[in-house]
Amino acid sequence: MHRSLASRSALALLFALALAGGAAAQQAPAANPAAPAAPCGGDLSAFLEGVKADAVAAGASAAAADEALAGAEIDPKVISRDRAQGVFKQTFLEFSQRTVSQARLDIGRQKMKQYADVFARAEQEFGVPSGVITAFWAMETDFGAVQGDFNTRNALVTLSHDCRRPELFRPQLIALIEMVQHGDLDPATNTGAWAGEIGQVQMLPRDIVAYGMDGDGDGHVRLKQSGPDAILTAAKFIQHLGFERGQPWLQEVTVPDNLPWEKSGLGGTMKAGDWFALGVKPRDGNTAFGELEGDLVLPQGRMGPAFIAYPNFKIYLEWNKSFIYTTSAAYFATRLSGAPTYLKGAPEQGLANDQMKTLQNKLQSLGHDVGEIDGILGSGTRVAIQKEQQRLGMPADGWATPALLNAL
Repeated sequence: MHRSLASRSALALLFALALAGGAAAQQAPAANPAAPAAPCGGDLSAFLEGVKADAVAAGASAAAADEALAGAEIDPKVISRDRAQGVFKQTFLEFSQRTVSQARLDIGRQKMKQYADVFARAEQEFGVPSGVITAFWAMETDFGAVQGDFNTRNALVTLSHDCRRPELFRPQLIALIEMVQHGDLDPATNTGAWAGEIGQVQMLPRDIVAYGMDGDGDGHVRLKQSGPDAILTAAKFIQHLGFERGQPWLQEVTVPDNLPWEKSGLGGTMKAGDWFALGVKPRDGNTAFGELEGDLVLPQGRMGPAFIAYPNFKIYLEWNKSFIYTTSAAYFATRLSGAPTYLKGAPEQGLANDQMKTLQNKLQSLGHDVGEIDGILGSGTRVAIQKEQQRLGMPADGWATPALLNAL
C-alpha cells in the first residue's frame, strides 16, 4: 500500500449504473456544499501551474507533476457527460434481473475460484466475504471488461478546470500525480470513466492512494490490469466504509399479509428479531442475527420481493446512493454466497415517469420534502408516500401506485 501525500478521501463512489448494450455509465459524485472553493477556469497553462504547485506542496516531486500534466487537454466530451447525467428510473425487478444474470453469476463464481487465495486473504485481513467484492466487481465493470475509454488525466483536468465542482476534482487530480510518482499510472495512456474513476472496481485516485493494495506482489497498485490488486483494494475500501466482519448484509424474507408497514424502509428502529416475532420469515431459516438492527426493505412494496437489511447494508449506500443499485448489488452478493433467486411476488402496478412527477408535486404541495421533482422513487419520496399512505389508511409500504395517486 502507498503512503498518502493527500488526506484520505471522504468521497464515496456514487455510481448510478445504467446498462446499455452491456456498457456501464457512471454518475459522478454529488457536490459537497461545505467544501472550500478551489481555483478554476482561466488559461489552462496557468491553471496547470497552480495544480503543480499544490501537488508539490502536498509532497509530490516537480518531476512527477510535470510528467502527469504534460500534454493535458480539456475534453469537451467530459463536460458533455457531466451536464447530461441520466436519471435512474428502473424498478428493482427490472434492474436486478438485468444485472444479476446467470452469465454474470457463472463468471463471478469462476473468478472466486480463480482468485480463491486472494479472496481468502481479503476476508482474513479485512473481514469482507468474496461474494461482496465479486458483486461490486461484476456490476461496476463486468469483471474489468468495461472500464471506460476516457483519458483519466484529461478527465480530471477538465472537471477541475471547469467551475461547476472543482473542489471535488482538484484533489483527485493531485492524487493522480502521486500515482504517477509511484509508477502506478501512465498519464498519457490510462483510461477510465468520464469522472475519473479507475480500474476494475472503479475507484477515484484519492481512494486508490489511501486504500490501494498490491495484491500480486509487483510493487504497484494497478487496478486496471491486476485482479488481485482490485480485489484487495476493494476489500480494504469496503472495510473502511464500515463493513463488520461475520455479519450479514441482506437476507431475503417472506412477509405475512399484515404488518406495521409504516415501520418498513431504511432507517428504522427495529431489530431483525422484532420482525421475526411479527411473522417475517427468513427464506434460509437463519434467525441467528435477530439482535442486530434490521430494516424491512420492500423495493416494490409489500407484494414484491422482501429483505431484511442489516447494518452492513449501509456500506452499499456509501458506495452508491441509488437504492435500486445498492439493493441489487447486495442481492447479487447474497447469490454469490449461496442464496437462491428471490421470490418475485406480484407487485402492484407502479407509476410511469410523468405520473411519478405528478405524485411528487402533490406530495410537495402537502408539505413533504421529496427533493427534486425528477420522477425517481428515491428515499425522500418513499418516506413521504409512507406518511400519506398511513394518513389515508392504506398499507404504508412506500410503493407508489395509481391508487395512491388517485387518492391524493
